[in-house]
Amino acid sequence: GGGYAAMAEGEGLLSVDYEVSGRVQGVFFRKYTQGEAKRLGLVGWVQNTSHGTVQGQIQGPTARVRELQEWLRKTGSPQSRISRAEFSNEKKIVALEHKDFQILK
Repeated sequence: GGGYAAMAEGEGLLSVDYEVSGRVQGVFFRKYTQGEAKRLGLVGWVQNTSHGTVQGQIQGPTARVRELQEWLRKTGSPQSRISRAEFSNEKKIVALEHKDFQILK
């Protein structure tokens, strides 16, 4: 590949689903995730699941999505304890499918 492919890769839009396990409910995890996503200019959603994890979807520029993935893997909210962050259904998209980043009940 040449330099152009690498540039296009960095500028493209990515969509990825995530699920974070550990002590992630009742510790403002969703609120912090929303704040971080908005800071990075990403769209998508986040919600608690019935089995104690937090899940959602992130969409935006590839490099920014990677930053939030790293944040979900290592940082989270101040009181959270992340044991695992799993990502799935990663795909390139041509347009964002969400207007903003929402916390779903």
